[in-house]
Amino acid sequence: MIARETPILAALDAVGVPYAVHRHPPVHTVDESIQLRGDIACVHLKNLFLRDKRERMWLLTVREDREIDLRAVRYLLGTSGNPSFGSADRLRRTLGVEPGSVTPLAVVHDPSASVAVVLDASVRGDVPVGVHPGHNAATVVLTANDLERFLIARAHPPTWLVLP
Repeated sequence: MIARETPILAALDAVGVPYAVHRHPPVHTVDESIQLRGDIACVHLKNLFLRDKRERMWLLTVREDREIDLRAVRYLLGTSGNPSFGSADRLRRTLGVEPGSVTPLAVVHDPSASVAVVLDASVRGDVPVGVHPGHNAATVVLTANDLERFLIARAHPPTWLVLP
């Protein structure tokens, strides 16, 4: 697990992003995360790795309690047809993480910026947010502003969407 987070934490350090790492048992779903992560003071985020018919890819990062209507997202993102979930193989190949460990911090593994990052505008600002560090047995807490700064530094400037 530590080997998976090392390049991500090193990249955060290189950009000068302050963060805290909280260890917990591995979590595979939002419900499991709520039960096992303990009391980490932040807005916890979930991630949807999406693709469309033209093979374009997005990482949609939203509040964990938000219901997502992929048909509505189609129009917000301008996808070709309804977006679908990218395969585990595509996820590993483009972002270098396993299903259940998806994180916007994984852009460190996407130097060609083939995955567009889309963030939930409801968490924009100095809001503390929690994301995985490349595996699902820890949560990294940083502000949404610092997450944006990190993504820009890694050539993945995020799109902030107001979701229905």
